[in-house]
This record gives sequence, C-alpha cells and structure tokens, in this order.
Amino acid sequence: MKPPSLQILSVQNAFGQNGWHCELVEGRDVVRASFSAHHTRIQIHAQSYTPINALAVVGETPMRITKAHLAPMLELLNRANHQLNLGAFEFDIERNVLAFRTTNVFVREQYDADIISSMVHCAIAELDRITPYAAIIQRTPETGLAKINVRRLLEREDLIPPVPGDEDDLP
Repeated sequence: MKPPSLQILSVQNAFGQNGWHCELVEGRDVVRASFSAHHTRIQIHAQSYTPINALAVVGETPMRITKAHLAPMLELLNRANHQLNLGAFEFDIERNVLAFRTTNVFVREQYDADIISSMVHCAIAELDRITPYAAIIQRTPETGLAKINVRRLLEREDLIPPVPGDEDDLP
C-alpha cells in the first residue's frame, strides 16, 4: 500500500485547520467529509491527481429521481451550469446523486489551504443552493411536469439559503 501523497496530506491539513473532520481513503489520494448545510446533508470527496498537482472537490447529496422527472432535472442543472463561472452540477443517474464538482490545478505539491477551503465552501454552497429547486421537480407529480417552467423556477429567490453572516446584517 502506497503512503498518502504530500498533496492529499495538505488537503487533510487544510480540513483540520478549518476544524472539519475528515478521513483519508486508504490506498487512494482521497479525503472524505460530511457537512450539514441549510437544505441538505452533503458528502464531500476531495481527490488529488498528483501527477498534475490538481485537486477535484465533489459535493454529493442523494436525490431519487424517476425516469419521468429526469428531463426537467437535467434541464435545471444545465440552466444552472450556464450561470456558473467555476465548477458544474451533475446528476449521477445510476446512483441517484446530485453533485457539484470543482477542480483546481496548483503550482506546488503542497496545496494552498485557502484555495482548498474555498473549493469546499463553493461545493457546499452551490449544492445547497440547487437542492430546493431540484426537490420541487422531484416532488412534482408526473402529471404536472409539463407545467414546470425551469427558467422561471430558477428565478425564485425565496429558495436560496441565507449567506452565513448575512443574518446579522438584517435591520
């Protein structure tokens, strides 16, 4: 069994600096952690691709979707992806998992803890943001799916979770 790389150890260290519990996946350059967000529980996988000094952070949450609901779900993720600058939403059809993935290529073997933290925060925030929209599609009866206007659904701001710290800024 090969020892963990310097890259994945720097990821584990960054998690520790933030007070996030994580575990190394034995024999792989992967760190796993769980987070409770506003709308859902999110599993984070951070995988180092050591030959190119890249890190992929993937947030996942279960989302069971029927075949009839798949087209509007994929439209939702496609439209949401058009609004993103970093990362992308995905839906794993075989595992019924809603995901957000972001990747960064680092200059040095020891990854920057601030960038790692930002990647994790981004994955959690984006997945938490899209979950209530996806849940509306998921709960819509098959007979009502044709009436869903996904573009307008994404314009609903009442479903967006509060930004941490903004609650204190309210009058």
